[in-house]
Amino acid sequence: MDLSPQQLLQFNGSDPSKPIYVAINGRIYDVTAGKSFYGPGGAYAMFAGKDASRALAKMSKNEEDVCADLDGLSEKEMGVLNDWVKKFEAKYPVVGRVVS
Repeated sequence: MDLSPQQLLQFNGSDPSKPIYVAINGRIYDVTAGKSFYGPGGAYAMFAGKDASRALAKMSKNEEDVCADLDGLSEKEMGVLNDWVKKFEAKYPVVGRVVS
């Protein structure tokens, strides 16, 4: 399934009848099983319905970091991002990709 960033926003947990999706590096993961973390009021709710690559790499919850832009990240931050990818791949199914 291909979703634009706009379409991905529909899966942010605000509609309980829809799954919750988080994208990393353009790959969309169904994180509904972790809705206590990614759903409304969860510690990582700001990532839901978005590509959170930059924020995860920087270990940031700042709104401006919740985006797909990897420009200017350090080698260490890219390593952190790769660790997140491994965690997500082990825990959540990939359901699609973000396309512009």
